[in-house]
Amino acid sequence: MSKKNWAMLIVLVLIFFKSHAQYATVYPTNWWVGMKHNKIQLLIHGEYDGFSSEKVRINYPGVTITNVHKFKNGKYIAVDVSISPSAKAGNVDIEFISDGKAHAVQWPLKARRPGNGTAFAQGVNSADFIYLAMPDRFSNGDPSNDRIPGMRDQSLSRDKDSFFCRHGGDLQGIMNHLDYLQSLGVTTLWMMPVLENDRTERTEHGYGFTNHYVIDPRLGGADAYKKLGDALHARGMKLIQDAVYNHVDIDHVLYRDMPDSTWFHQWPSYTGTSYKDQPSYDPYAAPSDKKIVKDGWFTPLMPDVNQQNPYMANFLIQHAIWCVEEFAVDGWRIDTYLYNDGEFMNRCNKALMEEYPRITMFGETWVHGTAAQAYFAENNVNNIPFHSNLQGVTDFQTNLYGIIPAMTQDFGWTEGVNKLYTTLSNDFLYKDPTRNVNFLDNHDVSRFFSIVGGNVNKQKTGIEWLLTCRGIPQMYYGTEVLMKGFTNPDGLVRMDFPGGWDDDVKNAFTGAGLTDDEKAVQRLVKTLGNFRKNSSALKTGKMMQYVPQDGLYVYFRYDAKQTIMCVMNASGNVKTIDFGKYADRTKGFGKAVSVTGDNVSFSTADKPQLASYNMWVLELK
Repeated sequence: MSKKNWAMLIVLVLIFFKSHAQYATVYPTNWWVGMKHNKIQLLIHGEYDGFSSEKVRINYPGVTITNVHKFKNGKYIAVDVSISPSAKAGNVDIEFISDGKAHAVQWPLKARRPGNGTAFAQGVNSADFIYLAMPDRFSNGDPSNDRIPGMRDQSLSRDKDSFFCRHGGDLQGIMNHLDYLQSLGVTTLWMMPVLENDRTERTEHGYGFTNHYVIDPRLGGADAYKKLGDALHARGMKLIQDAVYNHVDIDHVLYRDMPDSTWFHQWPSYTGTSYKDQPSYDPYAAPSDKKIVKDGWFTPLMPDVNQQNPYMANFLIQHAIWCVEEFAVDGWRIDTYLYNDGEFMNRCNKALMEEYPRITMFGETWVHGTAAQAYFAENNVNNIPFHSNLQGVTDFQTNLYGIIPAMTQDFGWTEGVNKLYTTLSNDFLYKDPTRNVNFLDNHDVSRFFSIVGGNVNKQKTGIEWLLTCRGIPQMYYGTEVLMKGFTNPDGLVRMDFPGGWDDDVKNAFTGAGLTDDEKAVQRLVKTLGNFRKNSSALKTGKMMQYVPQDGLYVYFRYDAKQTIMCVMNASGNVKTIDFGKYADRTKGFGKAVSVTGDNVSFSTADKPQLASYNMWVLELK
């Protein structure tokens, strides 16, 4: 054989033995040069049982293997990789060598987005107005992805009782209506989770992840998610991602074929969490009670993640950073915060803040009492063993023990609007209560309009409180057009937004088919939401509240530039307003002008009357 033929044969052999076929899956699926987090633990899932016996090699300038870890399941290895500041973007070949044969998997090492993390990860603050949308139920922008062949859940129905089926909404549908969101004064979009939910049923809500590194194709996939983030940022808006650390779905790749049994909390038989928050902070708590809260499964179909396993912890933390960088995320809403391991959450939050100094996080803390809620956030309580670094919480206290009783209970020493006043008076517990997220309703609770018995004035009052109280307001999709529903079952509070589908008769985007009441409430949100954008007092001002008197509750938002007086009549009787009673803040002003578009104005010498279950938002001049 000639030298030329020998050379060709050698090339063919090398090509044969160094294959780039789907030989293994690498998590995270890629990384970036120039990151502060430059020591990465790659979890690699091979295609056969003896995969972990193969030798691993990387020959790429600036990328070095520092350690290799094996697991009981021979399909997995974890590879510790160090990325030098001098490393350049490119495709890193991770080679697996056995019996002289080499298979290679390409692992992309990307250049960062322009600005190296400064053009996104902006965080949210009290100047923002968050809109919570359920992608499957907001608008169907691309019917071609309604069903995806091969996925376990093939349900697709918008029939009256099909609220647990998929309805077809997607990310394109949301993109199509960003003008509408901006017209409401919204600055920030928070969506229920967008990661792959390849479950057998109930995939509409998004909280049962089956693959952390895939955006659900029924929502449009990764490309649509990137386009949405870019579209929001082009408008000066922000993107919040819903993070779930506590659990995955039973069909998640890491549960179906786990590296070893310590990656998830295991019980002799099914043991669900008690859903009790008290053992987390109770100084007298039995260890077994605390274990059930933290380690019990959320549902029989949602295995509880063992965040104390260092490999699982690394997997979750790296995924969080990956999402922020890959999709230009500005902040995190963290699901089921109290069920997570506290030390893990502190570590995860710290990693995000180190990489993105302006990013913010707020956690779901569905607990009982302000002290309990403050425990899970940065607080001013020094004599407790655990100190959280979570910046803010979803403020269930001002909801369940605040605005709801204010609108549904008769006034009393501790009842009615006094509950709202009392709850806010406990803000001294928080390091920064303005980082808490206020809401009237969300995807897990009954809609506010149903709670207040369909009373439009109470709905308006709730909205006016939401957009004027301290903290960050969050509105659930459809609240602005009087959507109803009680959580019995939860699907009844997750119905379709009117106008999101081509065959909808009612269209909240255009106003077609809306009742006069629906139009009035929507107009109120638009007026006050946009006023808030330019109001220094409402965005960042201080708050002063007065002890409620016979159902009348008055508070102020103010700074050196502006004073806003909020007057809430939470009683069934007409109330006379005496501006002089509030001289701490009204002194020096001669006029009070409504900012909600109802053409109301008074002299501060007047004593006007406010109708029952109504509210004024007045700018003092």
